[in-house]
Amino acid sequence: MTGTTAIRQSSLTTNQVEIFYQVAMSQPQSHLFEVTLKVNNWYKDELDLKMPVWTPGSYLVREYAKQVQDFIAEDSNSKKSLFSQKVAKNHWQINTENCSNITVSYRVFANELTVRTNHLDATHGYFNGAALFFFIPGLEEQAVQVKIVPPQPDWQVITTLDSPSEQENTFIAKDFDTLVDTPIEIGIHQLYEFEVLGKPHQLAIWGKGNANAQQIIADTQKIIEVEADLYGGLPYEKYLFLLHLSGSGYGGLEHKDSCSLNYPRFAFRNKDRYNRFMQLVAHEFFHLWNVKRIRPKALEKFDYERENYTTSLWFSEGTTSYYDVLIPLRAKIYNQKTCLENLSKDITKYLNIPGRKIQPLGESSFDAWIKLYRRDAHSDNNQISYYLKGELVSLLLDLLIRAKHNSQRSLDDVMHRMWLDFGKNEVGFAPEQLQAVIESVAAEDLSEFFHKYIYTTAELPFDEYLEPFGLKLKATTEDKPAPHLGIKVQSENNQEVVKFVEANSPSAIAGIDPGDQLLAIEGFRVTSESLSDRLKDYQVGDTIQVTVFHQDELKTLPVQLAKPQPSGYEIVLIENASSVQQQNLSAWLS
Repeated sequence: MTGTTAIRQSSLTTNQVEIFYQVAMSQPQSHLFEVTLKVNNWYKDELDLKMPVWTPGSYLVREYAKQVQDFIAEDSNSKKSLFSQKVAKNHWQINTENCSNITVSYRVFANELTVRTNHLDATHGYFNGAALFFFIPGLEEQAVQVKIVPPQPDWQVITTLDSPSEQENTFIAKDFDTLVDTPIEIGIHQLYEFEVLGKPHQLAIWGKGNANAQQIIADTQKIIEVEADLYGGLPYEKYLFLLHLSGSGYGGLEHKDSCSLNYPRFAFRNKDRYNRFMQLVAHEFFHLWNVKRIRPKALEKFDYERENYTTSLWFSEGTTSYYDVLIPLRAKIYNQKTCLENLSKDITKYLNIPGRKIQPLGESSFDAWIKLYRRDAHSDNNQISYYLKGELVSLLLDLLIRAKHNSQRSLDDVMHRMWLDFGKNEVGFAPEQLQAVIESVAAEDLSEFFHKYIYTTAELPFDEYLEPFGLKLKATTEDKPAPHLGIKVQSENNQEVVKFVEANSPSAIAGIDPGDQLLAIEGFRVTSESLSDRLKDYQVGDTIQVTVFHQDELKTLPVQLAKPQPSGYEIVLIENASSVQQQNLSAWLS
């Protein structure tokens, strides 16, 4: 250690390092955020800056550094350039010898409108901290000041970051985790304020569409009250719902005191699509407990540079998905019939994914980083979503607990216990601790349940768990179902393209692949719309000639048709249900 470095390091206790960011957007139509970072009272001969490669809540390495350009570092006092170099994909290193105040400028390209990325155009700017800001290794606990410079006077800034009253559009994040966890919206958005349980809430809507803000607020208030009742109060001082209306986007991302939502701009008048939106609201709001505070041990402290592996995402996301079906029912946004229909749709989707027989639920959670967000034409054959199967395993657990305890206990008690034991103090839970809490509420050893339904591909026994509630699962078929071919076809640019081929199906055995162009059956042209009707002309066991372009080569392949598959599944009432079954159903879905 040099003498100069030793003196600078020893003075750190009196000259606390200060971190300031400024975010400007002078030409928003260029999609470039102009970011300036000032580091004052620096004390080392090198300054390392690293950008996160992912953001909490979205378990995929997204390589945010790929959007960084025009990186420049200089001495803030002398304005002299400082030597800097990129030493890893997300890591810049600056030579700061004899320099204690550093200014770094860079630009970030932002033209991806999702809840987990950045978007800037002539109408607004939106960013997530992980996708815009560097962290300084070792100083992640340091407070960060952020100043926003809108391109026009009428652009407003909305965020839940604290703001010093004397500085306009200037905010303070207590640490880097908070900076990452607090998105910022800049532009001309509609802002609505309302109160729930004595705490202030805001709804900010960007974009044009047919969203009815007053209806959304009224239903959101109900959702907040229902979820707060489950956990025993609201764990924040204020909350922001940020809604982007887009052409066809869909998604949500949870934060500790806000959430970002993306929904099709004209999807609010249709009742089913509106209900789906309220499920999205219920889902992201539920996350402020389950995952933002009740976290798996692997996510207790975020490592922003690499994957954070856990087998418990089925609980963090799947259980939340189960509750996003229940919460609108409890909030009286929709009725019992709609609730059961929504569960039926999810069971139908699950039972039509061959990958459920290949990938266990725990492995699905663990492999989120390489599978769930990186789908291809074969994905449904070798994987299952931890959202979807996790929802249905949570359904079985809730029914198991309720049936055993006459609905005096339920999965609600599990969530409340997890909140008290882990969420309030933000202590990460291990898989065995989660199982122990569920077992304590159920008052039953669930080792076999967890082994079969979390760690193997055993089929979920829906009827066994539905029966105590006077319900059963019914397969639905058409009056004259078509024999099974095993492909999904979609029209694209006047071509009929094979999008999916089910493993071990007649088409797979014959050699048809995703990407093939379907041309004809028995020499006659067929389309995605006419395929099902054409197949009804044949019997199970018939061999038909299917003509395709396979990698631009014309092929006619013999395909032997299999027995029809159910078109869907429906949760229905059992005939002559007992009074106990009726009481159980009423207690569950009252």
